Amino acid sequence: MRDIQANIIRPFGPSILKVTIPEKIVKDLNTYIDKIVENEKKSKELDFGKQLIGDVTQEFKLEKEFVNEIGWLQFLANCSAKWIEMETRKKIQNFNLLESWIVRQFKNEYNPAHYHNGHISGAGFLKLPKTFGKHVQNKDKEKDYFGGTLNLIHGSRAFISESIFTIKPKVGDFYFFPHYLMHTVYPFKETDEERRSISFNALIDREIFEKI
Repeated sequence: MRDIQANIIRPFGPSILKVTIPEKIVKDLNTYIDKIVENEKKSKELDFGKQLIGDVTQEFKLEKEFVNEIGWLQFLANCSAKWIEMETRKKIQNFNLLESWIVRQFKNEYNPAHYHNGHISGAGFLKLPKTFGKHVQNKDKEKDYFGGTLNLIHGSRAFISESIFTIKPKVGDFYFFPHYLMHTVYPFKETDEERRSISFNALIDREIFEKI
């Protein structure tokens, strides 16, 4: 846990933890995912799309043995423990990973506003297009374009309080947030490349969760 470089972000009510996935885990995940994509039988076996809300090319669960083998489970548990201790001064005794899954999104696809199960959730980035496209209008001007961004939503905008936190994807970046936090990913365009992300849901000690 001492090696985890963590940064707490508080754009609104609940805090968000931003961390960087170790390069080796990113590489191991992408290698594994590429093999699953090539294996039609395995892809169908791990398919998770019917249980998720996104309108994307493919969503599938990570196998538990693999999650343990590459250190992904330990990474999630350590980061979650660090975040909760920083915020509440309480130490997690139990971390129960419900599921971790991959989202393969291509141009014109999207994930509508939704929330997750469990207590703690998170999302991060494994592979990204060189471009997400530009605005139809003002293409030559510097203007924020939200295609492909991850947007965390909480409440309504008020004085010195935003309601949307927009995240520009970067490979290796991972964000932890409370399961109830609404979030969405807008469609992107002008590329045939993949936007590949990873998410998870987990349970922690109920007595800690209920007092947070």
